[in-house]
Amino acid sequence: MYTRIKGMPDAIWVDRNDELPALARTLESQPLIGLDTEFLRERTFFPKLCLLQLAAAGSIWCVDTLRGGSLDPLVPALTAPQTRKVIHAARQDLEAFYLTTKRVISPVFDTQIAAGCIGLKPQVGYAELVKTMLDVAIPKGQTRTDWSKRPLTREQLDYAADDVLYLGEIAGRLTARLRELGREHWAAEDCAGLEDPRLYEPEPEQAWERLRGLGQIGPAPRARAKSVAIWREKLARERDLPRAWIISDAALFAVAQANPTSRDALGALPAMPANFNDAFAASLLQTLHEDRAVPVTDLNPSQDARPTPEQKALIERLAKIVDARAAELQVSAELLAPRGELKALAMGKRDTHAMLGWRRAEIGERLLQALA
Repeated sequence: MYTRIKGMPDAIWVDRNDELPALARTLESQPLIGLDTEFLRERTFFPKLCLLQLAAAGSIWCVDTLRGGSLDPLVPALTAPQTRKVIHAARQDLEAFYLTTKRVISPVFDTQIAAGCIGLKPQVGYAELVKTMLDVAIPKGQTRTDWSKRPLTREQLDYAADDVLYLGEIAGRLTARLRELGREHWAAEDCAGLEDPRLYEPEPEQAWERLRGLGQIGPAPRARAKSVAIWREKLARERDLPRAWIISDAALFAVAQANPTSRDALGALPAMPANFNDAFAASLLQTLHEDRAVPVTDLNPSQDARPTPEQKALIERLAKIVDARAAELQVSAELLAPRGELKALAMGKRDTHAMLGWRRAEIGERLLQALA
């Protein structure tokens, strides 16, 4: 039997694996499921899923993912094509669930994405959206809580339940407004993009793509920085530690520039932590040694490089086009084409989001004409 949370008649606490099949059967028959997660990752590489909140048919379930065992019984319900899963700012929730089950929740309706498509700010928070659309104030006093501790307090449970309580009503209102504006396909395309498993388990060999400033250093140190980023990614995953706990970005760039060949030379770099051990040093130096044996082929700077004066002027022209179109559509310019994409376009890149799907029709063609 489920345990109802005291004082919350519609909230049900689920902490036994044998309770999940019955919950799954209830969810499978619903047209809409509100969903949220609580997780920790301040001290780990992978998110530690602590709580899964679900709302459907007038009830809320708080699934204790630390005690309840495998979530596999819920996978069919949370991937059923006929049931819309409503999540606010879904990416991290989808990642936490995927890394736990190796399945992506689908189909997803992200209320943050939908809100941006109707003209609200693209990064609107859940509490702000609830206040804007429903005129309901949600207390947010538990945003920095430790969700791994048990038992959870009444305040924590209230917070967790509130995060799914209003999702269904908000989704209905957002969908109606999207339909009025003829923009349902906007939200549908962007939400579908969240269902790619590669978003949540990218290849370590692509880890260097998250580095900022890579294009502003020379070809040889840039190649070394890429190698060290891949080494850091693999080690962080192996040890389940945050990347910065392995080596910070500042230290990574310092190593790439200095190209040390000994432990002493490595330790002399100001950005390096003082407490690294011999095994760490040997592994990092081996990565650099292997890099020295490979000819430098990374001769082209990335889109992270500094634009020329002519490219800066082009970026400004493109920004004016985006701003004008955003004003016509009454949406944020960031939704159509963020500044970083305009920089990439000015520097020769063409496979940006602004050139795909609904954005190509709304802004991409205009930008291409300006680039011709």
